[in-house]
Amino acid sequence: MRPSVMNKLFAVTALGTGLLAAACSGGPSSLPNTGTTSQALEALVPLAGCAEVDTYVRDRAVAEVNTYFDAVKKQIEESEYGCGGYYGRGMEDAAPTAAAGSGSSSSSGGTGGASPPAEKASQTSGTNNQVAGVDEADFVKNDGTYLYVVANGALRIVKAWPASEMAPVANVKLEGTPKKLFVEGDRAVVYVSVARPQDPNATNPYGGYGGGYGGSRECTYGYECIPSGDGTQTKVLVFDITNRAAPTKLREIDLSGSLLAARRIGSAIHTVVVDAPLGIEGLEWSPENLTCDSTENVETQRQASLTAYEALRQKNLAKIAAADLSKQLPSIQENGASAVAACSGFYRPNLAEGRSFTSLVSFDLGGGAPTSATVISDPGVVYASETSLYMSVPHTQAPGEAWYGSMEAEKQASTVHRFRIGAAPSLTGYEASGVVKGRVLNQFALDEHEGNLRVATTTGHAPSPETHSTMSVLAKDGNALVLRGKVDQIAPSEDIRSVRFDGSRGFVVTFKKTDPLYVFDLGNPYAPSITGELKIPGFSTYMHMMDASHLLTIGYDANDQGSFAWFAGVRLQIFDVSDMNNPRLAHTEIIGTRGSSSEALTNHLAFNYYAPKNLLALPMTVCEGGSGGGFGENMTFAGLMVYDVTTTGGFHLRGKVSHPQTTSGGYDSSACSNWWTQASSEVKRSVVMDDFVYSISESRVKVNALGALASDIREVSLKN
Repeated sequence: MRPSVMNKLFAVTALGTGLLAAACSGGPSSLPNTGTTSQALEALVPLAGCAEVDTYVRDRAVAEVNTYFDAVKKQIEESEYGCGGYYGRGMEDAAPTAAAGSGSSSSSGGTGGASPPAEKASQTSGTNNQVAGVDEADFVKNDGTYLYVVANGALRIVKAWPASEMAPVANVKLEGTPKKLFVEGDRAVVYVSVARPQDPNATNPYGGYGGGYGGSRECTYGYECIPSGDGTQTKVLVFDITNRAAPTKLREIDLSGSLLAARRIGSAIHTVVVDAPLGIEGLEWSPENLTCDSTENVETQRQASLTAYEALRQKNLAKIAAADLSKQLPSIQENGASAVAACSGFYRPNLAEGRSFTSLVSFDLGGGAPTSATVISDPGVVYASETSLYMSVPHTQAPGEAWYGSMEAEKQASTVHRFRIGAAPSLTGYEASGVVKGRVLNQFALDEHEGNLRVATTTGHAPSPETHSTMSVLAKDGNALVLRGKVDQIAPSEDIRSVRFDGSRGFVVTFKKTDPLYVFDLGNPYAPSITGELKIPGFSTYMHMMDASHLLTIGYDANDQGSFAWFAGVRLQIFDVSDMNNPRLAHTEIIGTRGSSSEALTNHLAFNYYAPKNLLALPMTVCEGGSGGGFGENMTFAGLMVYDVTTTGGFHLRGKVSHPQTTSGGYDSSACSNWWTQASSEVKRSVVMDDFVYSISESRVKVNALGALASDIREVSLKN
């Protein structure tokens, strides 16, 4: 095998980590047994300065090379032909990472001057944040007067109120791809991804990140998606938007990593980025001109193979020893200079968790230097409360490699790292770590309440009979997150499709053929328990607390096929959970057939339940004609659907706002083949202001009166 091919196949078995493959779900559910509460200390170890960081990452590279060549040696010694080659994937060649790029230029479409006093809507919906007081970055924000959108290479400000006067007021062109933003008062924070600079002398510059790096679609939901960034670098731009028509850039922070997650608490901005896995240029994994011919003398061939591979091992070790790794370390720059002390706030895990660098960077909108903490670890799912940020990193046990002492009987586990955050960036820092069995689905599988972290995980993939789920409760004890209690063996052969926590209660949906909704009593962290269970067709992918007694959910209907079930049309439901021992389905609404889809199915930021008006606004693609495993081939609608929703009356379709996908005003039926974990729709977000609703796609904003949704009042293009 050619060295370049081997580079892409080499398995990093020393890490005990790996991406988890997707699978279909299935199997009956059953009530669980309570498991052991023993837990090992998994605190991160601080690294004092660049010398210790360099030593650790270099030792990691040596360990990976030795693991690979030891495996090849063993294979050759056991081969009846006296030759062999270990096929895996690992330290792909990568050129040293240069410093972050230069600042982006910006221009405004405004005319300058002070903004007149702004008229505001009396009621307006906001970002559907998981935790009250913890704002999540999104590509749309609003303040009751203006919409702020990052799309098509620009920060755009649209005067949205009054609705009849909706019009663009600013269009700030940005270098790179703007991703998300925050707006707080007269400040806007915009995240822009930019391409990594390449070393022209590298033979394989930045090649083969692996682990999902380089993907363009954000990973928000699904057990085959592990958030891992897209391989770009990140610019964080702070604008003064006092004059909405002429935003002024105040600050630019260059991060070498790609955006993973961002939260705002007051004026403090907390950003998680991941730098691509460390690579060393020129490593080779298979000797040239080495053949395996069974007609040769076996022992002669065996010795020749062992000698050739050992020589290659030593050649690689020499390259590691000589490599300059400093340029691959994460950087935080402002105005061309380092914004934090070099290699400050770095940590390593007790057991290796990959070659990536995952960093939490905090700064204040009012100014001041950033604060950061970096762990040498692959990234994972991020959840944040008002005081803590957690990252859950999945791992799969590799045969013969080091593994977590408390997880000896498990093949899959997740380390959970806790960082301190708050309204002041100076609070940011690493606090504690722990381990739970299985993997989390998304950020809603984690929740902090009264000092306890509740984590819902799945081990295995449906329909394997070994698949099951676990509810674990962790608490900080020194620098460890220790297990207080857990409920294990939940729903054998099924996997988790959605989770929601509400104070001392937890709700978990699993799926194979039916949708078991489990209700958990988490009031006693040492003795969590399941109090109730309800089985219905289909499954929910997102659950929203409509009020203290009702869950409002979106998901999929299902067609029973005996040993499994096909997902079908979009299913809206209201569950009455006032009696924790007896949850019941109160109302259901089915939209379309198989192939129908909504951004809200896999991204909670697209789900807009506006309680003051009992309204549910959902981006939707409706496809008809699907049945069984066949997708519907006739798209009958793409746009925003608005429902009146009450706990007593259920769902009543108020109307639709159409967003045609073709120049002729029609719909593109080829989009009717979305897989359930890849749900999407033409419309991405919506905002309610008084008696009007704004529907936002990547190309336009429409405003419609809630009493006449079929008639467009105004439309603003986001393409210009």
